[in-house]
Amino acid sequence: MIVLRPARLGLRIARACAAHLAAGGIDATIIDPLDLDLPTPFKPHFAYASGRAPEVLDALARQIADADGYVMVSPEYNHAMSPALADLLNHYGNSLYSFKPSAIVTYSAGQWGGTRAAVNMRTFLSELGCLPVSAMVHIPHAQDVLSEDGTYAEGVDSDRWAGYLDRCLQQLAWWAEAAEKQRATSETTEAFNRDPSQRDAP
Repeated sequence: MIVLRPARLGLRIARACAAHLAAGGIDATIIDPLDLDLPTPFKPHFAYASGRAPEVLDALARQIADADGYVMVSPEYNHAMSPALADLLNHYGNSLYSFKPSAIVTYSAGQWGGTRAAVNMRTFLSELGCLPVSAMVHIPHAQDVLSEDGTYAEGVDSDRWAGYLDRCLQQLAWWAEAAEKQRATSETTEAFNRDPSQRDAP
């Protein structure tokens, strides 16, 4: 029996974004939810006693804390972001993400490019404290735009697409630099540094 599955498109989008950032002198690390053996059933990182969290969660916490900004790459599921991405992000409270910008990059195999997921992602990322920049990227028919290695497919107007990605990623870089300087020179508000269970109470 032959099982045909659609091409996995997210990794090629992530590779393209990483390459654009690298061309601008910015180090980027791709974090793929499928590469991580997250604990099940779901238990967030902050729910473990100090020093008792699985190493995979501790390692990812360090990566999130060390980053100056985030590029969130997602397809669209039921007008919302990828369940795998949401699951990964939900393991951490907003103290790790706060005061850092994010960029939303969505894609699809069809014509809409994940735009409805992007709307959902704005509120999700804002709640985490990594406010999305205003420019977003939506890639319809992603399998025709990018090759598996993240380079532009043959026949694609690469200059047009590069300008489109760069508009978003350069905005992210600007805000990341600005936020990093501000974090280094002023104290952050307690609003993002409290335990998640305390945020809804005075």
